Amino acid sequence: MGQFVMVVDDSTTVRKILEVCLHRAGYEVECFPDGVEAMGWLTAAQARIPDLVCIDLGLPKIDGYELLRRLKANPVCGRTAFVIISRRDSVLDKVKGRLAGANAYLTKPFKVGAIVAVVQECLEALAQTSNQGSGKGDNR
Repeated sequence: MGQFVMVVDDSTTVRKILEVCLHRAGYEVECFPDGVEAMGWLTAAQARIPDLVCIDLGLPKIDGYELLRRLKANPVCGRTAFVIISRRDSVLDKVKGRLAGANAYLTKPFKVGAIVAVVQECLEALAQTSNQGSGKGDNR
């Protein structure tokens, strides 16, 4: 199995774009329209722990910051990278995203190549951190 990316965005169009471009780049992708569905799926028996989660900030039910905090607090997601993808592009939003635990922050509209590059960079950095900490490869 390839690396697994979870996408949480309330826009059907954005979810589809991310699903297609990440799938073409070799990732397995699962998409959700809000944080409640994403959290529910993670607790199901068939759930696979994501290697990376792309999160929109303007989500219904649970905003992106809160979803990120909850996922970061879950020990199951201890080796998961997080990328915020949002229309909000203020310095304050970017700082809040980093403080909440995001590894990267991209603004909409985005270029498909930029998304794939950031996902690859975050996953490579995560793998290097895992390899340094254990002295061996990542065997998920």
